[in-house]
Amino acid sequence: MSFRRIVNTLMLPGVAVLALAPALAHADDTTKAADATAPAETSAPEEVSTDTITVTAKATRSSTSVAGAEIQKILPGASPFKAMQTLPGVLYITADPWGNNEQNAQLFIHGFSISQLGYVMDGVPLGDQNYGNFNGLSPQRALISENVGRTVVATGAGELGIASTSNLGGAVQVYSSDPESRMGVQVNQTGGMYGTSRTYARVDSGEFAGGNKFYISAARQRGRSWDFGGIQGGWQANAKFVHEDHIGKLTAYFDWSDKTEPNEDASVIYTKPANAIQANVPYTRPYTYPNFATARSYVDAFGNTPAADGSNYRNYYSDAHRADYLGYLKYDLNLGEHVKWSNQVYYHHNNGEGVVAGPLGQSITVVDAYLTPGYTTATAQKSNANTSSYLVAATGGSGYVTRTTEYRIMRKGIISTLNADIGNHSIEAGVWYQYNSSHAWRRWYALDASNPDSSTPYTTPTNPLFTQYAAEMRVNTLQLHLQDTWKMTNRLTVEAGIKTSAQYANGFFIAQPKVGSYAGLVAGDSLPSGRINTENWFLPTVGAKWNVTGHEELYANIQKNMRQYQAYGGGGSADPWSVGNQQAFDYIKANGHPESSWTYEVGLRSKHSFTNSAVTSIEGQINYYHVDFSNRLLSVSAAPGGIAGGSITGGTTSLFNVGNVKTDGVDAGATLRFGSIASIYNAISYNNSVYQSDYSTATGAATGSSIGGFTTVNNVVPTGGKQVPGSPKWMNKTVITLDNGPFQVQLFGDYVGKRYATYVNDGAVGSYFLVSARIAAKIPERWIHARKAEISMNVTNLFNTTGWSTVSVNTASSFSAYPIAPRMVFGTLSLGF
Repeated sequence: MSFRRIVNTLMLPGVAVLALAPALAHADDTTKAADATAPAETSAPEEVSTDTITVTAKATRSSTSVAGAEIQKILPGASPFKAMQTLPGVLYITADPWGNNEQNAQLFIHGFSISQLGYVMDGVPLGDQNYGNFNGLSPQRALISENVGRTVVATGAGELGIASTSNLGGAVQVYSSDPESRMGVQVNQTGGMYGTSRTYARVDSGEFAGGNKFYISAARQRGRSWDFGGIQGGWQANAKFVHEDHIGKLTAYFDWSDKTEPNEDASVIYTKPANAIQANVPYTRPYTYPNFATARSYVDAFGNTPAADGSNYRNYYSDAHRADYLGYLKYDLNLGEHVKWSNQVYYHHNNGEGVVAGPLGQSITVVDAYLTPGYTTATAQKSNANTSSYLVAATGGSGYVTRTTEYRIMRKGIISTLNADIGNHSIEAGVWYQYNSSHAWRRWYALDASNPDSSTPYTTPTNPLFTQYAAEMRVNTLQLHLQDTWKMTNRLTVEAGIKTSAQYANGFFIAQPKVGSYAGLVAGDSLPSGRINTENWFLPTVGAKWNVTGHEELYANIQKNMRQYQAYGGGGSADPWSVGNQQAFDYIKANGHPESSWTYEVGLRSKHSFTNSAVTSIEGQINYYHVDFSNRLLSVSAAPGGIAGGSITGGTTSLFNVGNVKTDGVDAGATLRFGSIASIYNAISYNNSVYQSDYSTATGAATGSSIGGFTTVNNVVPTGGKQVPGSPKWMNKTVITLDNGPFQVQLFGDYVGKRYATYVNDGAVGSYFLVSARIAAKIPERWIHARKAEISMNVTNLFNTTGWSTVSVNTASSFSAYPIAPRMVFGTLSLGF
């Protein structure tokens, strides 16, 4: 069967369901359709089902979700983000099968990228998910995967009360499961290829002393990467306590995560290779650790890499360390029968570092500027053999040098929400305040040839040779919202509200780089310091839902959002503190604008149940959306890289508003059930996100033109009319489930269409179709005396498909891409007592 026929076969069930939905509205339903507003659990009040993918929710906006049990079926220990990949309109990819690696994670929802969306866990803000995050942490570090109750995704626009300064597009809400009312112990053990081992254990107290219950859980994961010798994983612990009575509900939560991830290097791909070196694209670019002898023989005496490898040279290793402590205390107070006041305080502390131990020749400019006596930019010291020998000796004699970006985050905040039902009106008013102090240090360390074991992906470097820069940020955030949901009739509900977004950020560099250590940094320049306050006191939303037939519901929503500047100081994509000098910063402060968007949605939901029929239920949603995205921000580098290190040495940047983007798209998803035996879920998505203007690298402004072609002409980059790179036009997702007594079989299909990889669309990666599978069997209780026992096997990338997963977009004539992980097989034993 051809690839196209396979895709069409998997798409047909969902398309047929959606086509039949209007006709089925007139069928003779013998079972009353479930109320779409009925809560499934206290942690996720919007959803209906507790053990499936749900495309029907109460909101006036598009909302889809995946229950925690379904996440574990995709792969035990999978990131909540990984589970989102089954939802319509969502692209989430990483180079590892769990979706845990953050360095190569990529997320697009309706054309918006990962740092343009909003994220919360039990209401606690998780920041913008930028790699090297300055204001949060990933959901897999905030919550053990097996403790996820549900992940809810608003693909168009999030709820007004979402605590986020980055939700320009949609929002992701992750909910932790509550403690069980019955005392119990849960133990899961996963093992598989590449030395994988994941252990999860949880102890539930059960209810005691009148409304109290808690759980304590821990997880450990360890596994070798499929294409290099790094061992990825770490330790994590969660604890949650709940006390509930007629007065209210008290919840306390704690998370500790200590994570080490040796990272993969992407392959650099030139859109128009100028020579054989640029045309040579390795599928994998593995580092050489732990073979130090191989690493030494790979470089010459001065730390230079083979010329034939070009940009695709091999590092000794790279890795990310992240240690987090997160906790919150929340009390939902019942002020009356129709009034509830919720107050939540939280605290988050993070220490981490991103490390690259690479060939000295790739970093010679920076090292030369700091370590060579009498260095001046006028003398090409790096070409002098005596100087190069000196630098090799000064960095440990190995021909390698270690570069780190070291992080610290300290956040604390409060979220207060008042809900009151007054007649046909449900009023919600809320405030979110957060103080965030963050630091970023760029440091360089020797890699000692006589003691290579002192420099590994699992150790933290000490005694730096020098600090290239150090930034400190202090940010106060305030968000208010007020919303009224008015049930005008039994069938029609109207919702309207506003929110405000205010950020008061002060950033400064406590250590400045030397001239010559960055391309574009000239004598007299320094990285900037200063305050930027950005406020928008009127971000409105209005929506409605109309229960047309009792089984069909129409909804519509309009919402304005704003993304605050990234207050990072370490190279964020919307970071005014990472530009090349004080003058550029002052220009942005005076003339720049944060990104903003208007999102328009309209959709239809349908849900039916039947008896005396092979098809017992059908539910689905189709959604059209349009987005006007304004004041797009782009960091334009003086040289490839930037402070954050797109290359090892980096270069200073300027930040510009370069025009608008218009997006139109359709999402459609449906679930067809055949009793308790089988179900078919299918979702198809179309997204067309187009830049509205070219921009000039000379002025940094949108030109209002669309000159076409791929070549920059008179400093004008021809982005007008081009597709947003990284975001595919077409996606399709399928989940087929067969459940027969103790046995369950599932197939997961994931089609991702062609993606452009440059802003001018002269480079692209092809489409791919991945299939994963799961088979599980429940073990009879009498065999092992367990309350619940199951054994399962998961196979990822069943057909061993090759291709490119994550794509890193560059402004020049090249891009970087990570390979798709090969077929992997894992087995899990799950026991509950």
